[in-house]
Amino acid sequence: MSADALLLAAFVIGYLLGSIPFGMVLTRLAGTQDLRTIGSGNIGATNVLRTGRKGLAAATLLGDMLKGTVAVIIAGTLDGPNAAMLAALGAFLGHLFPVWLNFRGGKGVATYIGVLLGLFWPAALIFAVIWLATASTTRYSSLSALIAAFVTPLFLWWFGHAALASLFVVLTLLLFYKHRENIQRLQAGTEGKIGEKK
Repeated sequence: MSADALLLAAFVIGYLLGSIPFGMVLTRLAGTQDLRTIGSGNIGATNVLRTGRKGLAAATLLGDMLKGTVAVIIAGTLDGPNAAMLAALGAFLGHLFPVWLNFRGGKGVATYIGVLLGLFWPAALIFAVIWLATASTTRYSSLSALIAAFVTPLFLWWFGHAALASLFVVLTLLLFYKHRENIQRLQAGTEGKIGEKK
């Protein structure tokens, strides 16, 4: 297989793994209400938490995170760091725009962390610390993710990972785009807090 074909395969593998909607799968198996009809309508862990099923929310978070990590590890093992970065991009886009759900997916926070974990784990640790610190003081999941994502490319650049920093600038911009309604609600003071049911 040619080098270009391997890179394309890495992206496709990443996309297919990233497009697995763990929130939808797990809540359907558990017999809960359709996620798209409650809260934010999102398929991610924060909205799963609004069903009152903390275990399902944790499992969704883990699944959405690890699908990104697995994609990066597979691609990196097969064809090196460039393939790993393409798989990361594919996994993130797959989560945001999954083919199985008419390209209407989640907001990407868990998958963002997952690909970051696979590519440079210290940055994933920093993301988690910033998220937890912000969430514990504000109880806004969206704000916590936005702040942590904003810092991530800066952290990567500071530690000399220019290519990764460039990739995560793109992922961060996509994450902000998917959170545009959350940003509007934060500005209006109507954003739901962690643990609230809507």
